[in-house]
Amino acid sequence: MILLSRSIVFAVLGLTLAACAGPPEGVLAPVAETTVTSAGTSKVDMVVATTRLPSDNPGNMYTGERGRPTLSFARITVSIPPETVRKVGEVQWPKRVPGNPQTDFVTTRAEMIDRDQALSWFSDRLKATPKRRVMVFIHGFNNRFEDAVFRFAQIIHDSNAPVVPILFTWPSRASVLAYGYDRESTNYSRDALERLLGYIAADPDVGEITVLAHSMGNWLTIEALRQMAIRDKRIAPKIQNVILAAPDVDVDVFRTQLYDMGQPRPNITVFVSRDDRALSLSRRVWGSTDRLGAIDPDKEPYKTEFERDKITVVDLTKLRTGDPLNHGKFAESPEVVQMIGQRLAEGQSINDSRVGLGDHIIEMSAGAAAAVGTAAGVIVAAPVAVVDANTRKNYDAQLKNLSHSVTGVTDEQKPLAPPPAPE
Repeated sequence: MILLSRSIVFAVLGLTLAACAGPPEGVLAPVAETTVTSAGTSKVDMVVATTRLPSDNPGNMYTGERGRPTLSFARITVSIPPETVRKVGEVQWPKRVPGNPQTDFVTTRAEMIDRDQALSWFSDRLKATPKRRVMVFIHGFNNRFEDAVFRFAQIIHDSNAPVVPILFTWPSRASVLAYGYDRESTNYSRDALERLLGYIAADPDVGEITVLAHSMGNWLTIEALRQMAIRDKRIAPKIQNVILAAPDVDVDVFRTQLYDMGQPRPNITVFVSRDDRALSLSRRVWGSTDRLGAIDPDKEPYKTEFERDKITVVDLTKLRTGDPLNHGKFAESPEVVQMIGQRLAEGQSINDSRVGLGDHIIEMSAGAAAAVGTAAGVIVAAPVAVVDANTRKNYDAQLKNLSHSVTGVTDEQKPLAPPPAPE
């Protein structure tokens, strides 16, 4: 018990140090439009639905405390600096307020709006969006309001996803010591998220909906979908893709939630990483079984269960990003975030079985290595393991082609044993 307590203390200290470099106060205060030059900057315009309590500081907009259980709305436009001064996957926080649009993420609009104004914005954006696709993002534990806003703007921009962006943000005190409060805040907010998804799905002009959740936000998302399935006898058919990134969810509980959702279900894709330090700490705090976001998808019973339930699991363990906790790889990895956008742009589900999901990640990450040769690029740039039969089959075939190109030997002349499954 003493050793466990010490490990938790040290882990909390590490998380605290990683999170302490926060943005300046009032970072969401809009900069004057005249200061935002058009030289390479980009804009992401979103509507925010929230159960947070409004802040007295307009530059913060909302606090981490709980507001009304009904939805409040805001419209925010984020300006993103030119590609020449940032890397895909990065959120560049201003060091002071106001920020510099040429180097920092800043807002050009940040205002609270009512439900009718939100609906009007949504209708206008939907008409201008190909296939009338919508993406709803639900953030994770230890997130300020501005954290969620800027991260979602980064995801939308870097993925180039052709969607109407809607952020759902729940009350988080943005403190590693407030884990229990945050967890209860997800339960406090699940009715509101269910209503939001129901409103969107009921709109006859909406084509399809993708739900993207991160960390503790996955608990909120899965619970809202479970409630919808129980209440309406199904999940709304327009909710076609559900992406669970680093889910902080007990894997045994997930099994029961999945069962309650029934059939048919949306296409579910889970991004996991076995070196996720935040989920390792969560497991110790809860004293429970594996967290869904940190499982080994090649081990039983997970491998058989996910194949049976037609859930695609992408193992990002070998993928390296700038995140010291390995908890935000899905957003900070150029390959992953661009793959999400590409699949949506092509009108394919995230776990479409016609093309291996991992093929897209391998193709995009192989760009630099391709200069050495296509076959070499396949080996150098395969940072992920994908529980997806098509990807594994295609990857095996590419490795066989590599053997042929190097040795000039055909399959008939020299059989090639299949490579071991990626770790």
